[in-house]
Order: sequence, then C-alpha cells, then structure tokens
Amino acid sequence: MNKLKTNDELIKELLTEEEQIELKTEIVKEIKRIRGGARKGAGRKKKNPDNVLQFQVRVSKKEKIFLNYAREHNLNYDELMEG
Repeated sequence: MNKLKTNDELIKELLTEEEQIELKTEIVKEIKRIRGGARKGAGRKKKNPDNVLQFQVRVSKKEKIFLNYAREHNLNYDELMEG
C-alpha cells in the first residue's frame, strides 16, 4: 500500500516557492472573507489602569469598628483565634 501524502507535502512537491506563498495568501484571504475576523468593538473591553476595584464587605457597625481597630493596631488574627 502506498504511503498517503498530506496536502502540505503535495503543495511542496508540486508548486514552486512563489506559488506556495501565493496559495497561502489566497487561503488566508478566503478564510477572512468567510469567517469575518475581528470586528470593531468585538471582544473584551480594555481595562482602565486608573480604575481600581473596590471591595465591599457587608458587616454590622460593631464589626466594622472592630475591623478598623484591628487594622490600625496591626492585630494578629491567628493569635486571637488560638486563644
């Protein structure tokens, strides 16, 4: 049984260097025409580096006061939890 050849092997075997380049550019053009490619406004929007995320924590007033106190006094939560 003969060994099967891929399309790339046949193209290299039958076409010259210039013809190969021309064929590949035509293929790329056809794919862009059919599939469309990137469109204006498509994809994710770019993030503004100045727009920093802000976290919201829903806690009671007492908990909020405690958290602010703990931050100001650099409390070690691990030590507090151990007893």
